[in-house]
Amino acid sequence: MYQAGLILEGGGMKGIYTAGVLDFFMDKEIFFSDCYGVSAGACHLCSYLSRQRGRSYRISLNYLDMKQYCSIESLCRTGDLFGVDMNYKLIPDYLDPYDFDAFAEYEGRAYAVATNIRTGDAAYLPLKDMHKDIVAVRASSSLPLVSRNVKIDGELYLDGGISDSIPIRQSIRDGNRRNVIVMTKEEGYVRQPAGAELAAVRIRYLQYPKVYELMRERHLSYNNTVQYIEEKKKSGEVFVIRPKCENKVGRVEKDKEKLKALYKEGYDDAKNCYLDLLEYLEKT
Repeated sequence: MYQAGLILEGGGMKGIYTAGVLDFFMDKEIFFSDCYGVSAGACHLCSYLSRQRGRSYRISLNYLDMKQYCSIESLCRTGDLFGVDMNYKLIPDYLDPYDFDAFAEYEGRAYAVATNIRTGDAAYLPLKDMHKDIVAVRASSSLPLVSRNVKIDGELYLDGGISDSIPIRQSIRDGNRRNVIVMTKEEGYVRQPAGAELAAVRIRYLQYPKVYELMRERHLSYNNTVQYIEEKKKSGEVFVIRPKCENKVGRVEKDKEKLKALYKEGYDDAKNCYLDLLEYLEKT
């Protein structure tokens, strides 16, 4: 295990790129002492830490046609676009069983990043026992407007991407001198200001104005973090794996061929930088 941080950006179904990268890491037995997953990144982190190669890929593809997995019907019926019972109980407990015992053998620290909607602060929720901590993964992945708030220890949470899309600064604060970042946005991507959905956010979260404030300023914080990463990359302090070109995969994508291609792109990108990654991780 490398004494380094692994940071996984979210991005909805674009996260299958991350699944490809992580499957390559598993093929080469590359694991990290500190892992931070945001939204879809938190979901894929789970199968990586239980060393279940291919599980994230299967889950991303096998249930696309099931309304209980992801659908407008699920949103209207339950308040969650991605069905909670399907994704956080039926799949891990029965359909594609999660290896809880293998996860328990992981000796490092792992976190799902969520947003406390009362304070507006990012919360780095530790993953120690996936039987109970899967709720933290759900909180990290609960997108505004299309998910219910998730209660943990009396506080309400939503998607971690609202407050800390790429938690590189937190990893550095935790003492990680080396960090590998897997991003789902392509090189040169610049986040634009939120559009018409801001009005809906303001109304929906009237009791939690921090959500509106974070969404309104999200493009600024995101672009600032990307600039920070680029500076750290140039100085050799971080190692970044990300798509080289824009892809056509949507945040809620139903086209299996597009998803398969993006997974392969992630695997191939990790493979192509393997020697450089080892040099970075093993340098004194």
